[in-house]
Amino acid sequence: MAAHDGGEARPAPSLPDLFTGFLKIGLMGFGGVGPVARHIIVAERGWLDDRAYAELMGICQALPGANTVNAAVVLGDRFRGAAGALTCVFALMAMPLICLVALANVYDAFSSHPLAQIALTGAAASAAGLILGTALRLMSKAGLALWAWGVAGASFLAIGVLRLPMLPALLVLVPLALVVATLSARRR
Repeated sequence: MAAHDGGEARPAPSLPDLFTGFLKIGLMGFGGVGPVARHIIVAERGWLDDRAYAELMGICQALPGANTVNAAVVLGDRFRGAAGALTCVFALMAMPLICLVALANVYDAFSSHPLAQIALTGAAASAAGLILGTALRLMSKAGLALWAWGVAGASFLAIGVLRLPMLPALLVLVPLALVVATLSARRR
């Protein structure tokens, strides 16, 4: 069963539903699939609510690999087992691979043109804005405790501002967050 806003249970999506949902995520996810994935999984399809999606993405970020690919595996497996996981990953990757091959050929033909460089700069700025907007939306709906906001801020400072390598920063921040979460739970 899939939870959606309102806490009601819905039937698990079928393999064709998973395929079309993740195909759409892969096709629409130019510059980063995070915002599109959240919209389709939460708002459009109702497979998860915002809190469950934020929790899923938290887990997927801690795993090696691309977050959305990890989410495809986890959701596909949750709803339809191994066949669901394979279906979601195949659907997620199909259109980007086709588009990438086509765009690589076009880029090869026009990469030296100044307008191509301007277009790439604009696309990079748009992608950064989408990622930041999605992160803020997820954090605002995740119901984070004050200590969790502190850990999120420390992560942003360490990785985004100080440009420390991600793996060492996470090796410090994740155990710290677990200790603080445990102490916070014991106080309640």
